[in-house]
Amino acid sequence: MVVTVRIWHLHVREVEQRAAEAERTRDQAGQRRAMEERLRIARELHDSLTHSISVIQVQSGVAVHLARKRGEDVPPALLAIQEAGADAVRELRATLGVLRSEDGDGSGLGQLDSLVARARAAGLPVTVSVTGERRPLPPEVDQAAYRIVQEALTNVSRHAGQACASVHLHYTPEAFCVQVDDDGQGTGAGTRPSGPGLGLAGMRERVSALGGRLQTGPQDGGGFQVRAELPVRAPS
Repeated sequence: MVVTVRIWHLHVREVEQRAAEAERTRDQAGQRRAMEERLRIARELHDSLTHSISVIQVQSGVAVHLARKRGEDVPPALLAIQEAGADAVRELRATLGVLRSEDGDGSGLGQLDSLVARARAAGLPVTVSVTGERRPLPPEVDQAAYRIVQEALTNVSRHAGQACASVHLHYTPEAFCVQVDDDGQGTGAGTRPSGPGLGLAGMRERVSALGGRLQTGPQDGGGFQVRAELPVRAPS
C-alpha cells in the first residue's frame, strides 16, 4: 500500500508538471503570435504614414523658408502645420517603438501646453483650467486624458466652425475628470459629423478599457461637450 501511494503521488506530480509545462508553452505561443501581429501593424503604419507625414513636414518647411526669405510674415497656421508635422513624426516613432516593445508611448498631460499652443496657432482659441489637488496620475490615465483632449480639440477645429474651446481638468481622490467644451455651431447647423466618428469611438474604447465613463453630445446652449471620468487606482 505504501508503494502504491508513493507511485500515485509521483504520478500526480508528473501530471501537474506536464500541465504547467503545457500552460507555459501555450502562453509563450500566444505571446509570440501577439508580438508578430504588433510587428505587422508597425510595418503597416510605417509604410502607410511615414512618407505622407514627411512630405507634409518638408513642404511646410519649404513654405516657411521661402516666406522668410522674401521678408514676409509667416502665417501662424503654416507654423502650426510645420510644428504639428514634427510632432506627428515623433509620435509615430514613439508608437512604432511601443508596438515593438512593451513600453508606453510617452505621451501625457505633460505635453498639454504644447498641444494647446498648436491649436491656438492654428486659429482655435483655447483656455485651460484645473481644479482639485494636482498629483501624478497613473501612466495609462495620463496618456488617455491627453489623447482625449487631443482628439476633442481636433474635432472642434474640423467641425465647429468659428468656435472657442475650453479644457477643464478636475482632480479628486478617486477619479480624474477631463472635459472639453466648445461654443461652435453644433449639430444643429449640420457642421458636425452625423454619426459616431472614429475619433469618438477611440475615446470610448480608451475610457472603457480603464473602467471609466465617457459622455459626448451637443449642449443646450449650443456647442459640443466631451467629458471623461477616469478612475485613479493606487499603484499595486
